Amino acid sequence: MTLFSRFSDHIGAALDALAAKNAVPAGLDRSAVSVEPPRDPAHGDVATNAAMVLAKPAGMNPRALAELLVAELGALDEVTEASVAGPGFINLRLADDSWRNELALIFSEGNDYGRSTTGRGRRVNVEYVSANPTGPMHVGHCRGAVVGDALAALLEYAGHDVVREYYVNDAGAQVDVLARSVHMRYREALGEDIGAIPEGLYPGDYLVPVAGRLAAEYGDRFVGAPESAWLGLFRAEAVSAMMDMIRADLAKLGIHHDLFSSEAELQAAGKPADAEAWLRAHDLVYEGVLEAPKGETPEDWEPVELPLFRSTKFGDDQDRPIKKSDGSWTYFGADLAYHFQKSQDADELIDIWGADHAGTVKRIKAAVAALTGGEKKFDVKLVQMVRLLKNGEPFKMSKRAGNFVTLADIVDEVGKDAVRFTMLTRKADAQMDFDFAKVVEASRDNPVFYVQYAHARIASLKRKLADAGIAAAAPNPARLDEYELGLVKLLAQFPRIVESAASAREPHRIAFYLGEVAAAFHAWWNMGNDKPEARVIIADDPELTATRLYLADGIGQVIRNGLHLMGVEALEEMV
Repeated sequence: MTLFSRFSDHIGAALDALAAKNAVPAGLDRSAVSVEPPRDPAHGDVATNAAMVLAKPAGMNPRALAELLVAELGALDEVTEASVAGPGFINLRLADDSWRNELALIFSEGNDYGRSTTGRGRRVNVEYVSANPTGPMHVGHCRGAVVGDALAALLEYAGHDVVREYYVNDAGAQVDVLARSVHMRYREALGEDIGAIPEGLYPGDYLVPVAGRLAAEYGDRFVGAPESAWLGLFRAEAVSAMMDMIRADLAKLGIHHDLFSSEAELQAAGKPADAEAWLRAHDLVYEGVLEAPKGETPEDWEPVELPLFRSTKFGDDQDRPIKKSDGSWTYFGADLAYHFQKSQDADELIDIWGADHAGTVKRIKAAVAALTGGEKKFDVKLVQMVRLLKNGEPFKMSKRAGNFVTLADIVDEVGKDAVRFTMLTRKADAQMDFDFAKVVEASRDNPVFYVQYAHARIASLKRKLADAGIAAAAPNPARLDEYELGLVKLLAQFPRIVESAASAREPHRIAFYLGEVAAAFHAWWNMGNDKPEARVIIADDPELTATRLYLADGIGQVIRNGLHLMGVEALEEMV
């Protein structure tokens, strides 16, 4: 149990004690009570809003309730001072042993320090990437891939059972275009001069290998054949090849999904029809006519009766068609069925989408609310595009894909760690510049370097100790000074950062926190440049050296745990 969770229990015990004395009502809902560091460290070590959020349901004055809680909490051995601030906030100052014990906890829990059970018993489906299987991953997919993967890792660390899913959009018109593009390359592989790739087909040379395999296997069998003879085969072979390429691209980023769901298989299994039947049984689909799009005249618009989902009943702007006039499923109809399917095996759904899909959020949220009776939580995280720069100027790389920069190009250029960490240095819905020069720069202005360098410096201390020939000694945490205990206070925030980041579904909070930890460590390290007595390694004081190494190792452990959540390596050495 970490420090802040322990004080949550202390507050609960204090409320129970007060209820037993009939000083406050029993059974108050404590879910809104928070325990966190005060905004101003001068106010203490731990702050709680307990009196502020419980006063109204308790029928009490907030400050009066705070005074009662302060009397209970101030009696704890590890509390040296308890006070009421403002209208009823409670600030606590803790004994130094609380922080020494927290440092010991970091060592005893190791890689598990910061893990939480807040998500225990909840299964979460996180769907991310889900790019059309028409080519390699590009920079537009990269950020969403990293955000989704880091969020999945964060939720697991917070105790959730997580399923990482990729939805393969292999039933739309775009895969027919892909098959036709491969057919052109197939004819080219057999010696035909196909000239320029026609507008509307995929021009990338990534289609050459799959076309070559088809040419080797089938010879010229499909050169002059009607499209109906080869379209299905070429589509299946092309999608399979593209998904192999996509998996390989994602593996470069350290990303692996648990489940790949096919839209084509979903439709072949009749899942959209099942969803429609369920909705009709609940009077949520009716036959209706859509309003003419804005700007259309009666001459341009022919009203057609279509099956419409009552999307407005669940907060959408208008009811949505689930089928087209030819009886085929709309994109929304297929997506509705897909979300219905995955909601059967999860308590919560999270989709990571590009910002260009913002217009479809309301309708899908409406669909999930309808299909699950509002019982399944559903969240959509929109990820903004990334602008590629080099030294502040727009940067264009080789375009082996035909008309876009690939994810593989970016990873090959700067490495997996730089890509992953950088993509998490801003909130997902904020626009981002990715500067190839800055993300590999060895300076404090480069967050990934600054954090990895902190860990590498810590790893170097044991080598320095051996080189100096200093005998090993047992650490004495009582020798940690006030400044060093301040570092422990920062480390002690990691578990609550994990819980808050998981609750908000915001993995970038881990990157921000690690930046703070790295900055604090480097400042501590640099103190030794001006004051030899402040160095970690003190040749004539093995015990103090061991104590400072103990603190440094604790810092290193928290950095490793945070980097693990981000899918970034904690380096032992920097080249």
